[in-house]
Amino acid sequence: MPTDRQLKTVNTIHRAVMKFSGGILGTTFKGMPTIKLTTIGRKSGRAHTVVLTAPIIDGDTIVIVASRGGDPTDPAWLHNLRANPAVRVARGQGPDLPMTAHVLSPAERDTLWPEVIAAHPGYADYQAMTTRTIPLITLRPRTDPR
Repeated sequence: MPTDRQLKTVNTIHRAVMKFSGGILGTTFKGMPTIKLTTIGRKSGRAHTVVLTAPIIDGDTIVIVASRGGDPTDPAWLHNLRANPAVRVARGQGPDLPMTAHVLSPAERDTLWPEVIAAHPGYADYQAMTTRTIPLITLRPRTDPR
């Protein structure tokens, strides 16, 4: 499993590549689109941005996976969006858009999980590596753009 430091370093490099290439590079990873997700820290109150893959994008709805590479612990960004589901999301060269995050219930997750695996089978490997059930999250446009 990658350490927190390794994950943060890779994420920082990925964001820099996207920024300095003007969004030309780094907008896909392993055949999936990437997004920049900005959450508000549940303890710090500061904005935190991570680059994540989005195995499913259906219209304005984006599905992300809190896999953390099959690690036994949830990623920090998941704790942040559970505390405050008002997030900002940027795709490709686009602007940050206000969105609302929804952590799927077990039943909702079970319904959507086969689609996630069909889109990117590697997530099944991540699930097999951990005893926790890897959460799925939907991101949808926020009607209140605060």
